Formats: sequence, C-alpha cells, structure tokens
Amino acid sequence: MHLKAFAVTLACTTTLAVMPALAQTKVTNQGITPTEIVIGTHQDLSGPIKVWGVPVLNGMQLAVDDINGKGGIHGRKIRLVAEDSAYDPKKAVLASQKMVEKDKVFAMVGPMGSPTVLASQDILFDAGVPQLFPLTAAEFTFKFDPKKPQERLKFNNLLPYVESTRAAVKYMVEWKKPKAACIMYQDDEYGKNVFDGFTQQLAAMNMKAASVTTYKRGASDFSAQAAKMKSDGCDLVVMGTVIRETIGLMAEAKKIGFAPVWLGATPVNVLEIPALGKELVEGLYAAAGFVIPYRDTSTGAVKEWCEAYFKKFGTEPNSQAVIGYNAVMTFAHYAQVAGKELTGQKLLDAMESGGIYQDIFGSPPTKFSKTNHLATTITQIQEIKNGRWVLVKGDLVF
Repeated sequence: MHLKAFAVTLACTTTLAVMPALAQTKVTNQGITPTEIVIGTHQDLSGPIKVWGVPVLNGMQLAVDDINGKGGIHGRKIRLVAEDSAYDPKKAVLASQKMVEKDKVFAMVGPMGSPTVLASQDILFDAGVPQLFPLTAAEFTFKFDPKKPQERLKFNNLLPYVESTRAAVKYMVEWKKPKAACIMYQDDEYGKNVFDGFTQQLAAMNMKAASVTTYKRGASDFSAQAAKMKSDGCDLVVMGTVIRETIGLMAEAKKIGFAPVWLGATPVNVLEIPALGKELVEGLYAAAGFVIPYRDTSTGAVKEWCEAYFKKFGTEPNSQAVIGYNAVMTFAHYAQVAGKELTGQKLLDAMESGGIYQDIFGSPPTKFSKTNHLATTITQIQEIKNGRWVLVKGDLVF
C-alpha cells in the first residue's frame, strides 16, 4: 500500500513539474467569418504625435484597399477598426477593451506608441489577441518570457531602438571620432531604450557619455539642455527625440553657437523634420530602416504606391505611411500562409515558421521563429541634404 501510494504521489509530482513546459498559448479565433477578417489599431489622431498617427493609419487603409481589391485573403476581406488614443495610455486601454470586447478583433495591428502600447497590451494577451508590429521599437514589444505563454503573442517588424541606436552610434563614432559623445532623450519607454543603446555601445567601445540630459514628453523649451551639452563640450549628440523636440533642440543650439554632429534615433527619420526645420536641420543624421520614398524620384512598384497614396489622401507619402502599409501587408502575408481555414493558432504557426516576407520598399527581409519575434536589426544611416533624407550607409550592425 505504501509503495502504491508513493508511486501515485510521484506520478502526480512529475506531472506538476512538467506542466509549465506544456503550457499552451491561448489564441483567439474571433473576428473571422466566411467573408471577413477584423483587425484593430489605435493611433494618435489628435494628440502630440498625430503627425505619426495620421499617415500611419493612411498607410494601413491603403494596404487594406490593395488587399481587398485583389480579392482579400483566401476570399475574406479585411475590415480595419481604428480608434484614436491621442497618445494617452488611458485612452489606449479603453480603445483596446472596446476593440477586443465589442468589435471582436482577430489581431491588433500597428498600434501606436511605447506608453500606449505598454499600457494596453495585457488586455490583448489575456484575450488571446496577437499584438502585431506596433509603432514602437521598444524591447517589450518583441522580447518574451517562454514561461509566460501569452507573451508569445507579441511580434515586431520595426528596427528596435536599442539595436538600431547601437549600430548607428558605432558607425558614427568610428567615422567622426568624437571626443565627447552625449545624449538627450525623452523621459519615457522610448527614450530609455535609446539611452540604453547609446550607453551599451559606448561601453563596448570603452567610452563614457560626456553629458546626459532628458526632457519630459510634451516639453517645448530645450535651452537648458542645449546650454548644458555645450558646457560639457559635446561634439556628438544622440537624440532620443521625435519631431518638434529635434527641431527645438537644434534651434536652441544654433542660438548659442553650439554645433556638434547630430544623430537622431529612428523616429527622427521622417519627412516632417526637413520640411519644418528647413536649414536648421541640414546635416542631421539619423538611424533608419529603409530609404524614404519620394514621389518624384521613386520608380517601379514604389512609384505606383506613392502615386496611389497621393491620389487617395492628397498629401505626399512618408516613412510613417510606409510603416503603416507594411504592418497590414505583413499581417496579410502570414494570414495567407496560414491557409483557407484561418485560426489564431494557424496564424501563430505561420508567423513562427521562419518564412520570409519582403516588402516593396527594399527593407531587410521579415522573418520570425519560435524563439525570435523581432524581424530584423539591420540599420542604415541617413542624412538631410538639401531638404531631403539621403542614404549615407546601409547594412549596419554592431
């Protein structure tokens, strides 16, 4: 009797011990009907980074039009539900709840912003809704704990801030040979990732930051930061900034005769910087993932895309529109690979299969696996010359 009881106890203990390894990811099947696939997104359409959110959503809508115009995905049309977060985490949470519970979205595609995505992602994971290609390259959007099965639902195809900053800093330090590398970054998840990439790469090159300064999201006065970095002798300044902050800092620097080499993180690589900053930002460098398409110089499929965007929205296409377009097209590719009998599990399997998606813009190939949910880390350096971003160096790693 004692031996039998021991055997039963041992069997139960063994079963419990292996349970974490056998835990399965819950994936939703909602939002799939015989005729449509419902996907959701939340963007800043009225807040401080609407210059990102509006063209991103435009690009997503253009992709939906392209896909549906060609018959959809195995006969199913995509229906995109979009909500305005105004770059407010609380609004992003409410928007995500609404889309999951009321709209029954199958996947959240291209949601905008580090703080907003971070605040709302657990709502998706708890419901088994994949979070695909958010408009933030923060590490929490692709790094996952294998012991937490629901975190398997996160994927990203943007250049991560840490890795892209490291690659850009490495190249610029080797090229420009600065004596005092410095940084100003936004005091949030995005800025912290840029700061981490900057400090990690300096450490790898046996260097230390000569000056570190931050600013609160939404700030408009950068005179103190510019004065401090000038006083600290900075000759290379890395900026974990967005649009108006980039221009604002460089304007303050010019007032006081401070002219270092300027290097922006990937969110700086947008058309609005040279359009708004004009001569102030000439010579600015930035990390980038792809060459920005200009409608008057593009060719082939990219030219067709630029013209279609301009015709539909009456404005020039930009990098934000490319990113939004690619988010939906990448989803569509893997949904197509998943087959006619689409389910959440089949989409997850297709994305983790190692199959490659290549966009029309010449970006590095997108490829995921069961252990890696980040598409690529290959980086470019671009520079503003005569009001346009031009490629300086591609295929950068660290």
